[in-house]
Amino acid sequence: MALAGPSSTLLSSSSSACLRRLNPLLLSAACRRPAGGQRRAARRFCAAIASEADAFTSPEVAKSFDFTNEERIYKWWQSQGFFKPNFDRGGDPFVIPMPPPNVTGSLHMGHAMFVTLEDIMVRYFRMKGRPALWIPGTDHAGIATQLVVEKMLAAEGVKRTDLTREEFTKKVWEWKEKYGGTITNQIRRLGASCDWSRERFTLDEQLSRAVIEAFVRLHDKGLIYQGSYLVNWSPNLQTAVSDLEVEYSEEPGFLYFIKYRVAGGTRDDFLTIATTRPETLFGDVAVAVNPEDKRYAQYVGRLAIVPLTCGRHVPIIADRYVDPEFGTGVLKISPGHDHNDYHIARKLGLPILNVMNKDGTLNDVAGLYSGMDRFEAREKLWSDLVETKLAVKKEPYTLRVPRSQRGGEVIEPLISKQWFVTMEPLAEKALRAVENRQLTILPDRFEKIYNHWLTNIKDWCISRQLWWGHRIPVWYIVGKKCEEDYIVARTEEEALTKAQEKYGKSVEIYQDPDVLDTWFSSALWPFSTLGWPDLSKDDYKHFYPSTVLETGHDILFFWVARMVMMGIEFTGSVPFSYVYLHGLIRDSEGRKMSKTLGNVIDPLDTIKDYGTDALRFTLSLGTAGQDLNLSTERLTSNKAFTNKLWNAGKFLLQNLPDRSDVSAWDALLANKYDTEASLQELPLPECWVVTGLHGLIDRVSTSYDRFFFGDAAREIYDFFWGDFADWYIEASKTRLYHSADKLAAARAQSVLLYVFENILKLLHPFMPFVTEELWQAFPYRKQALMVTPWPTTDLPKDLRSIKRFQNLQSLIRGIRNVRAEYTVEPAKRISASVVATADVLEYVSKEKQVLALLSKLDVQNVHFTESAPGDANQSVHIVADDGLEAYLPLADMVDVSEEVKRLSKRLSKMQSEYDALMARLNSQSFVEKAPEDIVRGVREKASEAEEKISLTKNRLAFLQSTVST
Repeated sequence: MALAGPSSTLLSSSSSACLRRLNPLLLSAACRRPAGGQRRAARRFCAAIASEADAFTSPEVAKSFDFTNEERIYKWWQSQGFFKPNFDRGGDPFVIPMPPPNVTGSLHMGHAMFVTLEDIMVRYFRMKGRPALWIPGTDHAGIATQLVVEKMLAAEGVKRTDLTREEFTKKVWEWKEKYGGTITNQIRRLGASCDWSRERFTLDEQLSRAVIEAFVRLHDKGLIYQGSYLVNWSPNLQTAVSDLEVEYSEEPGFLYFIKYRVAGGTRDDFLTIATTRPETLFGDVAVAVNPEDKRYAQYVGRLAIVPLTCGRHVPIIADRYVDPEFGTGVLKISPGHDHNDYHIARKLGLPILNVMNKDGTLNDVAGLYSGMDRFEAREKLWSDLVETKLAVKKEPYTLRVPRSQRGGEVIEPLISKQWFVTMEPLAEKALRAVENRQLTILPDRFEKIYNHWLTNIKDWCISRQLWWGHRIPVWYIVGKKCEEDYIVARTEEEALTKAQEKYGKSVEIYQDPDVLDTWFSSALWPFSTLGWPDLSKDDYKHFYPSTVLETGHDILFFWVARMVMMGIEFTGSVPFSYVYLHGLIRDSEGRKMSKTLGNVIDPLDTIKDYGTDALRFTLSLGTAGQDLNLSTERLTSNKAFTNKLWNAGKFLLQNLPDRSDVSAWDALLANKYDTEASLQELPLPECWVVTGLHGLIDRVSTSYDRFFFGDAAREIYDFFWGDFADWYIEASKTRLYHSADKLAAARAQSVLLYVFENILKLLHPFMPFVTEELWQAFPYRKQALMVTPWPTTDLPKDLRSIKRFQNLQSLIRGIRNVRAEYTVEPAKRISASVVATADVLEYVSKEKQVLALLSKLDVQNVHFTESAPGDANQSVHIVADDGLEAYLPLADMVDVSEEVKRLSKRLSKMQSEYDALMARLNSQSFVEKAPEDIVRGVREKASEAEEKISLTKNRLAFLQSTVST
């Protein structure tokens, strides 16, 4: 489809002017454009709302939408204050807290996804009249930021430990001030309409106060404690890390089989264990077998000798956790270095041995191996086992290796003294919130995952051995044991006062050197950003609880569930009503994007090549909770959609009254088609497209309300391209170019503007830039599109017009198909006889011009009748629908004698090709020896060829019969 004039090419200003000079009746007087200086003056008469902003370009003067205009449009929106919540129209606030990206971050497709979806939500509800607040901000990203600054200092020859803590944190703040705005500027590039005047940073003074307050309150309730437990330890970063910061990769390694002799037994009494980490055997506290495994039943209750430990004995126990099928069915229990072993040891009351220093070297428990790197010790240990004949074998094995997301080194499960939050009482309330429907998770299948995690929740390690972050508000007494004497306080002054009250004025205190897990401050994000713990803050009173939390499904546990728990605990309310979870962005083959695979698609490069709107529209077409495969083909298709919108706007502007014609525009803008009477006065194509629009508004509004954004996007796309552009714009040309009826032309203009304006409104949340640019191109705009009221729902519909126009479409498609089948020259106009019942003829005949234009018929030779024409046997018969047929004389379309010759020649060639295919299939050797897919392909080709031969024979017979007639 082309948004074109009668010549099927889009009319330029000069070509449409030429047509009007040739036929002044092509457009009504109200449509005629002033020439020369008058036209330039009219173009300077910009849309009212943007007249002084100079932020917009009209399709009249630009061939296509210029992506470089996006930043200018964005700055204009922001300068007008449109991103701030507006209470003028009343309504409950719609609030979204933005998932704060790391301050070290650079825009990737995951960011593009959440920005797109959240901006769609906030723009929609803003247009619906609700005070909309989208709170932006960034996370201080403890490990990531400290690592970035350490690398920067290393390039200067400076180590972190060369500086004091205060000197280092000063360096980090300097880095943050210089580079920390990169990610938020990139988010702006995506069109994010968040209120930047409320931008937050997790280390802001107010948010830091909220973090300290939360720690103190949880500790006062007995929910925070200190203890030594197994954590994920990063030897390079020298800190505990969260489960989220550990990434598992499959890597080649070995499975080591080692003899553990049975104490008091013969030389043949031994158990062979299989392990991937022999260096941890110094931390073994037991050897376990499955109680159902008869191979080892005789040894349960006896002792095993741990190799190379000078005869250290450990019990041989039975536990159902042991998998008899893995390795040899014997498991060494090293609770100080394996999470599963740790839980077994806790369950059975076994001791815990740590053989590792915090730098990844073995400690004194390892005896002669003390001080060796863990991987170096592995090789040395295996060599010694071989020498002492305790090594059985070593087999290649694919390991699931835990690596630090930040540093890349192998994570070591390690016993370490840390601060923890007791989670079970907090989790119970978060579970009830979903159970009682105070919180809705979308898609709902994630409720099971949420419930399972909270039901089996473990205490949360919240301390990190870093210098960048929220310092743990705990102070110790000089000269006292840390575990016994510590003070929790909001400030150092408060801590000192408490210490002096207990230990006297001469007491000295020092603060815990650790900082809190970044996720601790993030868990407070929905209410700390609004002023909590100060409940008198206006933002907290107006905007908490928020409405929706939108994020990736991969952090449902690490962030979302914790926000729910903390929100209920500290505010008494669930922090949001809905959780909307999006999937991951994958490449066109469904693979996760990674630098290793070289398949990463950069959002900023994509914007440069395809435009922000095309990227946003592509990302919005996914389904909630499901991963989306992103391809350049999809982006190219949606870039074409942007161009299609632009060309539609160009067509309208070329065919609407001049901006200076105030009375004509008053008449156009007065038509709202919001009554049954106004709708029924319209001719069939106009009534059909307006009815379709009204149905679209209802369906799209419902999809927006239910967060079915992919459905809404597809509905708008299909209606605009399939109904409005492909059909109505083409039909309107009969009113604008081929009719002297001024009323018909005015009606078409009115409907074109009405439908297009509403399409722009519906599409704006998805494609804000091109829709705003087009909106501003039309005169008499009272408001910017982004703050224009949403279209009214439940507008009148004439369902009869839908069925009638569908009949007309079927007839046009049928004629087009026949033209294609007989390869009729595109410019050739043919005659037709339309046969139908009287009631069908009544409405079809009224649209003779539409039928002729869209089917390329000779309008003077289109006849309407209730019975078949006399030359029916020499015509191609089309059945469009019950009660609607057409006859197209063959002589009008082709030279029958020449067509018979052409088809006869074609049939001969097709028969030869078919015979060759069948010869291959009749060959037993081919069928038996050729690959199955090759044979199947030949069969499919033969079947297709047979069908084409049959069709060609039928057509040839028909043509020959007309010749004989």
